[in-house]
Amino acid sequence: MSDERLHTELCGIKMQTPVLTASGTFGFGEEFADFVDLARLGGVMVKGTTRQPRRGNDGVRIAETPMGMLNCIGLENPGVEVFLHETLPRIRQYHMNVIVNISGATVEEYGELAALLDVDGVAALELNVSCPNVKEGGILFGTDPQAAAAVVRAAKAHTSKPVILKLSPNVTDVVAIAQACEAAGADALSLINTLMGMQIDIRTRRPVLGNVTGGLSGPCVKPVAVRMVYQVAQAVHVPIIGMGGITCWQDAVEFFLAGASAVAVGTANFTDPTVTMQICDGLAQYLERNDMANIKDLVGKVQIS
Repeated sequence: MSDERLHTELCGIKMQTPVLTASGTFGFGEEFADFVDLARLGGVMVKGTTRQPRRGNDGVRIAETPMGMLNCIGLENPGVEVFLHETLPRIRQYHMNVIVNISGATVEEYGELAALLDVDGVAALELNVSCPNVKEGGILFGTDPQAAAAVVRAAKAHTSKPVILKLSPNVTDVVAIAQACEAAGADALSLINTLMGMQIDIRTRRPVLGNVTGGLSGPCVKPVAVRMVYQVAQAVHVPIIGMGGITCWQDAVEFFLAGASAVAVGTANFTDPTVTMQICDGLAQYLERNDMANIKDLVGKVQIS
């Protein structure tokens, strides 16, 4: 079956399918080359990248939970220079849309990273704002509309690439932050990032994770993610990449109906490395059964009344 029904475009990026992979769950893409047609994916959001190399957190960094997992990897990565000079030249052979997820400790650092990554082979930048602003006493960029907007402006001022802001669910009003980022010039929004969680070992009476708390992902967060995508889609005009607990094509359909123009698969890649291809096939069959010409015809079509 042809995938033509799945062809789409996001921020000027042509995509074979609207199915991407979420940062931190798919390495740099090359690790999955034996299981997935990387060029068929809408894009690969590569492992989070920082200005300097990071070794990540100490102790236990991943723990399984009912219908999900907790992680506190701590942004372990080789740094932007290694990515640019070693990783990017190597993964270009796969002809995939490379979306680089970046994190900074200051607004200025986001601008620096955006400038360095304004190169051929990078399709877009995804801004991870679920990290502390060291200049503002550790407040998370993603929990404050003004701080998140400042990050967007810094990145936009230093790159010609589309800028995608990744929204945190650990907020009271996700819509306010989404609107602030759109006003600041974000080309698209991705949501949701992980929910903050904790697990305690009842035998030792100590936290399971070395960092005490971590990000909760997997099927257990999907209803929260669908709700937030729906709310944000009603309030902004930029495209949305929906993510959070997607394990099958039926889950993906929910996100499209809620208002997402594309979806990203995360935790499910750990349990089945071929899951993205299965989702692509399922979406194509769903569109054919429902006599829909293109995936765009499904976006935002949830019937509330």
